[in-house]
Amino acid sequence: MQHGPVVRRRKLGAELRALRTSAGITSGEAARLVGWHQSKVSRIETGTSGTKPADVRLLLDAYGVHDPQLRELLLVLARSDGDGGRHHWWHAYRGVLPPTYRDFISLESQASAMRTLETTVVPGLLQTPEYARAVTRAAVDGLPEERLDTLVEVRLARQDVLRAEPPLRLSAVLDEAVLRREVGGPGVMDRQLRRLVEAARLPHVRLQVLPFAAGAHIGVTGPFVIFSFSSTSDLDVVVLDHLTSSLHLERKEDLEAYTEAFNALLNHALSPEDSLDFIAATAAGA
Repeated sequence: MQHGPVVRRRKLGAELRALRTSAGITSGEAARLVGWHQSKVSRIETGTSGTKPADVRLLLDAYGVHDPQLRELLLVLARSDGDGGRHHWWHAYRGVLPPTYRDFISLESQASAMRTLETTVVPGLLQTPEYARAVTRAAVDGLPEERLDTLVEVRLARQDVLRAEPPLRLSAVLDEAVLRREVGGPGVMDRQLRRLVEAARLPHVRLQVLPFAAGAHIGVTGPFVIFSFSSTSDLDVVVLDHLTSSLHLERKEDLEAYTEAFNALLNHALSPEDSLDFIAATAAGA
């Protein structure tokens, strides 16, 4: 397991190496084409050093890669604070958001699909403003009101990915505890559950509830997120959140293990239709 930036460098390097090989170009030839020393190309491809978006553009041009989606995704992977890359909306909050959170948002903004298991709280992309405020206040003790406002603002801005064209495809498995845990009081929770019902009716959102009656399941080890990208499955990544950091898993065997785990959870969970009824009944106090 590695922290996000390390995984991003390794993924970027592996993809650039594959593109170079597909173009029939040696690392030495690539270096000559862009005016570098061969060792720089090697360091980028092995992920031992970071690279700027401008350098990635040079390599992609040299390899004849013109797919706009693939180019944009690789440029996002190359971005790091202060590197002069394309600024995204979350850069305005860099003084407030920790690097791991900014890294998560950048992946979320570029992903085509997101699969997530939530065991304690409603997924951030589906939270109401009131619920988001209550969760953030509970997670960060003694947070000044101004900073709390900013973090809630960021949480809501992230939800634009569900309104984009095309929108992010979201598949979420919610443990029943997510629906039962009263966050922010009865009124806040009632409105949040009704928001889930609305979201579940969107064609690109799939919610399934894992009821207590399902017993022990593979998800008891904790929540996780799997990001998938339309350009290449080689850039898919699993994100595990911890109290003070996030860990990213990108090895093929890790991705396969978490994909199998998520599919197993889908089989144990209620169907999307029954889940919608379950959420609605919970909101009604049934």
